[in-house]
Amino acid sequence: MTNKSSNTISSLAKGLRVIECFNAQRPKLSISEVAALTGLDRATSRRCLLTLHAEGYAAYDGKFFTLTHRCLRLGTGAIGGLQLPQVVQPWLDQLTEQISQSCSVAILDETEIVYLARASQRRVMSIGLMPGSRLPAHSTSMGRVLLAAMPDAEARRVIEASDLSPRTRFSLTDPEEIMAQVQTARTRGYAMVDQEVEISLRSLAVPVLNSKGAVVAALNTGMAATQPDPAELVESYLPALLKVQAGIARILG
Repeated sequence: MTNKSSNTISSLAKGLRVIECFNAQRPKLSISEVAALTGLDRATSRRCLLTLHAEGYAAYDGKFFTLTHRCLRLGTGAIGGLQLPQVVQPWLDQLTEQISQSCSVAILDETEIVYLARASQRRVMSIGLMPGSRLPAHSTSMGRVLLAAMPDAEARRVIEASDLSPRTRFSLTDPEEIMAQVQTARTRGYAMVDQEVEISLRSLAVPVLNSKGAVVAALNTGMAATQPDPAELVESYLPALLKVQAGIARILG
């Protein structure tokens, strides 16, 4: 049996753990904070951070470190190497033109969704979304259809590990209520979220399937909450989403 430790570079693994500490809620971190978040000792955290700084991946003001734009090369390179964004982008472009609403495809990464492809009609969110953008899975339509593809126990574990702080007054924060929405999405084959991520924003999502029927991603459209009855979105947009779902499934092995 191959000894795993002899085929891995522990210093690289530690450096990746340090990079993953930074996010939208923690854009600026000290050495002590990184050590606490990673579980590494202070000396190791310091060496990792100073290495990132020396290579241009982090800025340092003498106390705090922040990641630089150079780190985007890591994410965009990974997304660019995937087959799925290349396959779905033409479908998204066509769908967006057809329904006059922005459309996206995302995958699940632990407790968040990561956008792989997007076609924008007009901006309906206060934050700009693009490939590589992340949002909480539990409160998004794409996240809920992706959670619905999991066994209940696994989906529940992801929800309970999530930061359930409300983003709006409509946000669900009870794990049982969120789990009920995930189960409803599994039964219906789609998920709709009404202003849980941002006020005046609604979204509708369906799973992206491969030719064997396995869920590989999620497809959604988002629009301003102008209609009095959110259910009207299903009637208006679900047929178009399902048509694209079927088209993508035919070409995904």
